[in-house]
Amino acid sequence: MEFTAEKIARITGGEITGDPGVKVYTVARIEEGSKGALSFLANPKYTQYLYTTHSSVVLVDKNFQPEQEVRATLIRVKDAYVAIAKILEVYNMEKFDKKGISSMARVSENARIGKNVYIGDMAFIGDGVTIGDNTMIFPLAHIGDGTTVGKNCRIFQGVKLYDNMVVGNDCTLHAGVVVGSDGFGFAPQSDNHYKKITQIGNVVIEDDVEIGANTTIDRATIGSTIIRKGVKLDNLIQIAHNVEIGENTVIAAQSGIAGSTKIGRNCMIAAQVGIVGHIKIGDNAKIAAQSGISSDVKDNSIVFGSPAFDHSKYRKAYVHFRNLDQIVRRINDMETKLKNLEGENS
Repeated sequence: MEFTAEKIARITGGEITGDPGVKVYTVARIEEGSKGALSFLANPKYTQYLYTTHSSVVLVDKNFQPEQEVRATLIRVKDAYVAIAKILEVYNMEKFDKKGISSMARVSENARIGKNVYIGDMAFIGDGVTIGDNTMIFPLAHIGDGTTVGKNCRIFQGVKLYDNMVVGNDCTLHAGVVVGSDGFGFAPQSDNHYKKITQIGNVVIEDDVEIGANTTIDRATIGSTIIRKGVKLDNLIQIAHNVEIGENTVIAAQSGIAGSTKIGRNCMIAAQVGIVGHIKIGDNAKIAAQSGISSDVKDNSIVFGSPAFDHSKYRKAYVHFRNLDQIVRRINDMETKLKNLEGENS
C-alpha cells in the first residue's frame, strides 16, 4: 500500500488540510498510529488521540474543528467511517490485482475461461468448467467438472467446489470452503445399520454472496441447495442438503442448519445457533446466539433460548430463573405457614 494524501482525497472526495504529498503505507488505529500510517476519527471518544497520534494522515468529518494543534495532515470528508471503508476497498482491489494462469495450474482443455482471469499454482479446473471475467482462483483451489463460476469472484486458497456447482457474480469464497459435499442422508435398516442415500443434486450460490473460511454447504439430495443473492456467511458454518437461505440474510460463525429448512430474507442469525430440519424461518427474523430452533419462526420475530422462544418472554423468564432459589424458599416458607395455620384451625 502506498497512497499520497492527494490520492486519498481524490478517492474519498475529501479536502486536505496539510501536506498533499505526504505518503502512507499502512492503516492504523488513531491511538496506535506511526509515521507513514493512515488513521481515521469517527468516534468523538477518540478525539484526544488526534493531538498525540504519530499517523501521517487522518480522515475526519467535514464539520470537525480541532481544539489543539494537529501534526498530521487532515482530510475532511463527509463521513470518516465510510471514507476509510472506501480506502480499504481500493487497497484490497489493488492488492488482489492478479491476472494470468500459472504454468503449475491444471486447467482442462475444454474449460471456458473469461478475460483477465487469475488461476494460481496447483489450482484444478475440471472439464466443462466456466469461469467469468475478472475472477481470481487462488492456489490449491479445486473447481470440479461442469461447475460455473461467475464474473468478479474470488475463490481463495483450498476452496473445493464439487462437480456441477453454480456460483454467481461478485462472490467471495474464503479458504477451506467446501461446496457440494454429500448431504447427511442415511436410511436406517432393520439390522441397525444405515444405508447411504445417494445425493445427486447441486448447490446454487447467487450473486454477491460471501462465505467465510471452512464453511461447508452440502449438495441437495435431489434439486438444489440454494444460497440467495446478498447472503453473508461467517466462518465454520454447516449448511445441510436442500436448505434455502433467502436474500441478504447474514449468519454468524459455528451455526448449523439441518436439511430442507427454508430461511427467509433479511434474517440475522447470531453465532452457534442450531436449526433443525424441515422448518421455515420467516423474513426479517432475528435469532440470538446459542439459540436452538426446533419449530417455525414467524416473520419479524426475535427469538432467544434453547429451545428458542420470544426474546421478551425469555428475558422475563431469565430474571425469574436467576432468582429461582429465593422463589423456592419463599414458596417453602408459605407452605410451612399454611400448614401451621391449618394445624391451628383443626
